[in-house]
Amino acid sequence: MNFQGKRGLTWYGAVSTICGLGYVSKSPGTLGSVASFVFFSLAGNVSLWLILFLTVIGVIAVDRYGKEASAETRGGIIVDEAVGLLAALWGMKRNFAVVGFFLYRIVDIVKPFPAGRIEKLPRGVGVMADDIYCGVVTNILLRLSEWLFFKDGWEAVLNFLNMGA
Repeated sequence: MNFQGKRGLTWYGAVSTICGLGYVSKSPGTLGSVASFVFFSLAGNVSLWLILFLTVIGVIAVDRYGKEASAETRGGIIVDEAVGLLAALWGMKRNFAVVGFFLYRIVDIVKPFPAGRIEKLPRGVGVMADDIYCGVVTNILLRLSEWLFFKDGWEAVLNFLNMGA
């Protein structure tokens, strides 16, 4: 595959497409999430600093790559999906990785308000920010689910509802 003519894949093209991985599948967004899923499964939790670093590098790379790449080539940008899933799984245990992966993909496809507006932010910021927003929404949903089902959350809710009785 010839991604950038005779020059090869630039550093910002490599970051944006995760070393060309975004061109391997007809579902590049899912593949970007799979890459982060594998990384999270092997590494365990990632630091917030790593997510912030990848976000900044991703914004810069996507911005530069988006300016020079064709519309067809820009479809291979998947760093946003990868960082979004890391945000979704941040602070969670590994046993939440599979549920988090599927929930993130659903949230990212549905794009809850205001993700559509966030996506319209200029250049690389909009590309990265909507997926990170979806990752944060997923993280909140995972934490709520963990509390309800594994940390006596239902009991607390029922006790609260029975306070007036």
